[in-house]
Amino acid sequence: MNVVVNATPLIALALVGQLSLLREMFDAVIVPRAVYEEVVIDGYGQPGSAELAQASWIQVVSPARAVTLEPMLLGLDSGELSVLLLAQEIQPGWVIIDERLARRVAQAMGLPVKGTLGILLAAVWAGLLTRQTALDALEQLLSAGIRISPRWQHWFRTEVDKAY
Repeated sequence: MNVVVNATPLIALALVGQLSLLREMFDAVIVPRAVYEEVVIDGYGQPGSAELAQASWIQVVSPARAVTLEPMLLGLDSGELSVLLLAQEIQPGWVIIDERLARRVAQAMGLPVKGTLGILLAAVWAGLLTRQTALDALEQLLSAGIRISPRWQHWFRTEVDKAY
């Protein structure tokens, strides 16, 4: 299965030392050039930058279609819009994106969506992470200032417990 990934999940997985889960779980991990530049170049020295730059297994691709609207008119940033355009072109198994508006737009476009927590949960179900490692990752994300609503935190803990 191929996936197209946005910046926040890349950063979040790198923060908890689990970026390599993407390589273990998927046939191809595709990142739009705009997202790569956002994390690696614009975010140089920030969490996730070095990890993404060193991840030779990630395919960096630009969408064939150019962005014809100012992304902010839609409430999206250029990386999110690039993820959606690229996903529309290649029809991946999942679009991995965390931001609420971008997720809603992806779903409206008929694209299958997962977020960082969904990837961590899928890794638990696949036996790639233990229950405790997944719960620790959630705590690390929260400690690092990643905003996750209490509702999603509860959902994640409940689903991880169901896996065991």
